[in-house]
Amino acid sequence: MNQCLKNKILEKHIFEGLTDLNTGWDAPTIAYFSENDFKTVLERIEKMSFGIYGIEPWTEDNHYFDVKLFDDYSKMPNDPLWYNKAFNEFIKTGKELKYSASYYVPEELLIF
Repeated sequence: MNQCLKNKILEKHIFEGLTDLNTGWDAPTIAYFSENDFKTVLERIEKMSFGIYGIEPWTEDNHYFDVKLFDDYSKMPNDPLWYNKAFNEFIKTGKELKYSASYYVPEELLIF
């Protein structure tokens, strides 16, 4: 899988117009989003039939909070029921979090 191409696809189709909260405290290829922007990410992921392997939120002061993985909820990373349920569980904690994820992009989009 071409990681560089995957990142370009995500930037163009999923992250466009959103604010990446990674100010250099993590690897530059890991995007972090506010709750509101991450909701938009999930909507775009679903629309494009992409998926999410895992959601990893961090606290506002850059401390690890938790992780939820697709295989604890579903057999497929592109099942919107799993990632929307996991996201809502994080929201219900009442914590102000910034969200990162590992993304599934269909293999046919990574071949040229």
